[in-house]
Amino acid sequence: MFERPLYRTRQFFGAISPRVENSERAVAANLLGERLLPLFESMSERDQRHSLDVLRILKQQGSRDDALLMAALLHDTGKGRLAGARVRLWHRVAYVLLSSAAPAALKRLANGRGGLAALHHHAERGAVVAETLGAPTAVVELIRLHEERDSPDHRLRLLRAADDAC
Repeated sequence: MFERPLYRTRQFFGAISPRVENSERAVAANLLGERLLPLFESMSERDQRHSLDVLRILKQQGSRDDALLMAALLHDTGKGRLAGARVRLWHRVAYVLLSSAAPAALKRLANGRGGLAALHHHAERGAVVAETLGAPTAVVELIRLHEERDSPDHRLRLLRAADDAC
């Protein structure tokens, strides 16, 4: 009962002052290469931190699947500048509140070009940009479907679980 509110509270406070170390940026650069690194760098530092945390969890679980690890770093790129997004903290707070309290209102408000729309459609937007930049097909599909619940795809379930844990 209290797990989701506690998760969102930790997420909120973590979003206020995220930090990404140079050594972590080097890990991302090594995994993504020159073509895809700009996509990671186009995300806010908050989203970079989150993506690196997802990557860390997958590695701790023993994952060595490059497509899965790349998707961990890029799954939220639909919220970044290269995807045309301008997501502010207040958008994130409004999105979380509306998604639980008024999903119909969120659906109506998320049809534009603003921050709520970027959050609502970030999986598809991120997949399109990743594909345009030459990401492997498996990475593109993991980005596109990472919000799916109850997927039969083992990699997608791992990504989703790691994403939810951060």
